[in-house]
Amino acid sequence: MSDVSGPVSVLGAGAFGTALACALSDRVVTLWARDPEAAEAMRNTRENARRLPGVRLRDSVIVTSELGDALAPVMLLAMPMQTLAQFVADRREMLRGRALIACSKGVDLATGRGPARVLADALPEATVGVLTGPSFAADIGQGLPTALTLACADDAAGEALQHALSAPALRLYRTTDVAGAELGGALKNVIAIAAGICIGAGLGDSARAAIMARGYAEMLRFAAVRGARAETLAGLSGLGDLVLTCTSEKSRNYRFGLALGAGNPFDAGTTVEGVATARALARTATQEGIDMPLTAMIAAVLDGKLTIDQAREAVFARPLKEE
Repeated sequence: MSDVSGPVSVLGAGAFGTALACALSDRVVTLWARDPEAAEAMRNTRENARRLPGVRLRDSVIVTSELGDALAPVMLLAMPMQTLAQFVADRREMLRGRALIACSKGVDLATGRGPARVLADALPEATVGVLTGPSFAADIGQGLPTALTLACADDAAGEALQHALSAPALRLYRTTDVAGAELGGALKNVIAIAAGICIGAGLGDSARAAIMARGYAEMLRFAAVRGARAETLAGLSGLGDLVLTCTSEKSRNYRFGLALGAGNPFDAGTTVEGVATARALARTATQEGIDMPLTAMIAAVLDGKLTIDQAREAVFARPLKEE
């Protein structure tokens, strides 16, 4: 087991990484930014004006663009899912022997792996965990109460990490079901896009509720095939995160769906993890014979194979059956 005592660092100074550093700033925490100019601006202004405006960084948050200065026994990797594999592959020696906690939500498009598997494959000897659940960066950064799931296959390490990473406004619940936790965080993003499309296209709240319920059924089916526990999906990292991301415009995936449903443009510079996840999961579901009609339709819409109207008609044309 890696050492989980001592300092903590956050790799990735996007909105969520910055928010986590703020939440953990009751002790010294290092925040690593890839961009040296962004790091310098944060040091000078004590604010991440681009990603998390209005939230002040306490003096206990040390901002750096030098990865060597951010090495710590416990490292939270708060970076987009599609960049995670290359990041750790390029830095295996630097990251060796540390507890690595993935804060990404999604599936690697190239391989279909979740964040924990990406880390474990690159560093088999590392203590690997996943931090996920219903949370918005703005809420965490402002110190609003938030509960998350911390998943670690090694329960003793998970308990130590639970204590190391809990903070006054950040309550962590632990589980050994890593697959369930990471799948909940990935799958709900796809359903959030569908929910956003529903509202953006003017289909109403009742239709959104139906999408959430049927989407949750898809989440359970896929997770069961992957050996995840149903109770994990019923918790914070599954149902809790699904409800949050399908009902709030703070969710990037939901906002993306809103724009898509309304036929409006969306900021191309904003990471929308559900896009790559929908494509990866639709491909896997087809290959393995898993019934995931909503996911398949979202992937088809994203690829231009279906229009919004065609997708809606396809949903209501499905055979009538028992729930």
